[in-house]
Amino acid sequence: MALISIVTPCYNEEDNVAELYRQVKEVFAKIPQHRYEHIFIDNASKDRTVEILKGLASQDSNVKIIVNVRNFGHIRSPFYGLLQAKGDAVILLVADLQDPPTMILDFISEWEKGYKVVLGIKDEAEESPVMFRIRRAYYGMLTRLADIELVKNNTGFGLYDQRVIEIFRGLNDPYPYLRGLISEIGFESAKIPYKQPRRRRGITKNNFYTLYDMAMLGFTSHSKVPLRLATMAGFAFSALSLLIAFAYLVAKLLFWDVFVAGTAPILIGVFVFSSIQLFFIGLLGEYVLSIHTQILKRPLVTDKMRIGF
Repeated sequence: MALISIVTPCYNEEDNVAELYRQVKEVFAKIPQHRYEHIFIDNASKDRTVEILKGLASQDSNVKIIVNVRNFGHIRSPFYGLLQAKGDAVILLVADLQDPPTMILDFISEWEKGYKVVLGIKDEAEESPVMFRIRRAYYGMLTRLADIELVKNNTGFGLYDQRVIEIFRGLNDPYPYLRGLISEIGFESAKIPYKQPRRRRGITKNNFYTLYDMAMLGFTSHSKVPLRLATMAGFAFSALSLLIAFAYLVAKLLFWDVFVAGTAPILIGVFVFSSIQLFFIGLLGEYVLSIHTQILKRPLVTDKMRIGF
């Protein structure tokens, strides 16, 4: 009997964890030929999430709990949870019920066909049309700029063979971009489209900063194009500046008495070039920050409590 590990990262999800547990249990009741463990990794919740999980673990030995000493963020904690799973296949399933637990059956079916990676592809979502289009535009742009072929519209929701997890364990990456690592490893993946439902209970823990953090991590981890663009833009605007300066010189020599440069072009030029410089300095700072994070080699997560292991 194969062991399937379900890894669920959670933070302040007291309204959802019990229902998610119930739905996952129902799924595995349909496939008795497989054993399963359900690992909840809690990012130091401030509500009753841990209390509810302890109650579930006391009733069901399939439930295992990791409680972090503090909130380590939405990137490090889920990845750490994956590394703790011992199943023959590991499925990452968030706690907010926006990724349907029923798709576990589809994931396992594709895994049994030989795929090491099976990904859920969010083709549609019951969210703001504006936000959905922004996400699609971001994934499209990142895919075009990345050094490798990234999978569009995948949030990490999917199944990973234990062989893939072993490769993850050997990376020693303190701030891993899971979606990019899947493509970096290079295993052929099965892709299953789905429509993401709206969150029914609780509030999302994502905000502008977390979304920006994820977006910039994708660029700095898998694309050199922004840095090359900065270099090319520097050459282009330098050439443009020389042409404009030469044009002003010629105009002044030809129309010495009537041609007045004025302060407006100078001010406009200063503001334009300053803003361009600040943009690319900020972009360079993102890459430096990424390097700084890698050099520090801090641990992914420190946990203070484990139940069921």
